[in-house]
Amino acid sequence: MSRYEATFDINSKSDANAVRRLIDRMYDTLREESREIYQGDTSSNETLEQFKTLREAARRQSPGTLTIVYEQADESFDD
Repeated sequence: MSRYEATFDINSKSDANAVRRLIDRMYDTLREESREIYQGDTSSNETLEQFKTLREAARRQSPGTLTIVYEQADESFDD
């Protein structure tokens, strides 16, 4: 499994706005894709709730750190 990590330090209101916009966009995209793919599956709702918590936290502008981790499996999708 490959692992990629990016860390973004939030040191200003501009940084906080960028993080808020990024998380808003991630949440909106995940919500739209989940509607089309999972159609009521509860596991997608749990993921959305986790992202909703992140989105709400990002709206409270304060210094902090955003770390994104992407772990990529070695196998491919079964199409």
